[in-house]
Amino acid sequence: MELLDFFKNELLDFFSIKGVLSMIESGNYSSLRTWGGITNALSPLIPFIVVIEMAMAFLHKKFHAAEYKIPFFIYVFNRVAGRYISLGLVGFCIGWLQPVTPLQIPLTWYGFILGYIAWEFSHFIYHYLAHKVRLLWCLHSTHHAPVQMNLSVTYAHFILEAPYADFIRTSICILCGVNPAMLFAIMFIDGTWGGFIHVGENFIKDSRFGFLGKLILTPSHHRVHHARNPLYMDTNFCNLLNVWDRIFKTYQPEQREMAIEYGITRTINAGNFFDVYFGEFYHLWKDVVTAPGLVNKFLYLIMPPGWSHSGDHKMASVIRNEYLKDQSKIIQ
Repeated sequence: MELLDFFKNELLDFFSIKGVLSMIESGNYSSLRTWGGITNALSPLIPFIVVIEMAMAFLHKKFHAAEYKIPFFIYVFNRVAGRYISLGLVGFCIGWLQPVTPLQIPLTWYGFILGYIAWEFSHFIYHYLAHKVRLLWCLHSTHHAPVQMNLSVTYAHFILEAPYADFIRTSICILCGVNPAMLFAIMFIDGTWGGFIHVGENFIKDSRFGFLGKLILTPSHHRVHHARNPLYMDTNFCNLLNVWDRIFKTYQPEQREMAIEYGITRTINAGNFFDVYFGEFYHLWKDVVTAPGLVNKFLYLIMPPGWSHSGDHKMASVIRNEYLKDQSKIIQ
């Protein structure tokens, strides 16, 4: 019975429906007038879309269990390992930085917009560094390893990436004057949308969303972000508002004539948990060990993936620039 209860609780946690069930059992729906009640009601949205997406793939005879195996295994692994890791970085950053910040964004509708822009900036910084600092890329690469896009990819993260991301994002937002209550609301909205933009073509074929795609980051934009095509590499770092990608010139729309190739540029066994989860750490270790001198060893930790002490760089920026030069020559 204990084992059955364990699996029941894990299933309820995955679908995030404990709050909804509690509300139904009590018959008291007044909590829907509160932010906590709203989040309880909306939290099951992404997990249920995952199931619908899988069902649609099965009905269209496009379901391949291998596409979902590693992301779900990573989810289970992180759940188990996470029971013994409690960093509480969000609360730590709030308690540490809020007393010293000179700014305070008002709790108004326009303040919420300002807060969201600040959050998007903080997300851009975290996400950009995750692609441009080799050690941080080791944490983030697990999310980019899947070679197909579907909602299960949203669960494929190295367990230490969230604490790093929360430290960067919370610190910047608090220093920008975002109220903690506002911050938690923004984090919920952004997390829900951040899950949805991983939706696969089995659920939404063309996800450009027309005019709306000019204002926000759509699943189409995020498919580009997960691509290893030279044109698409290291672009679209934002999550909902793509304002900062446009400002920092990392915005890249999907090209209809260019099929997306998902995954990372390193040869990887995408069906092997250890290669997906620890592979980048292993290759970084090899580079550090074989690099001549302490300076080069240190540079391998902080320089972008693909950097080489020999000067034969295979960084995303180099590959993308070479591609753009070749394309400009063809056009001429």
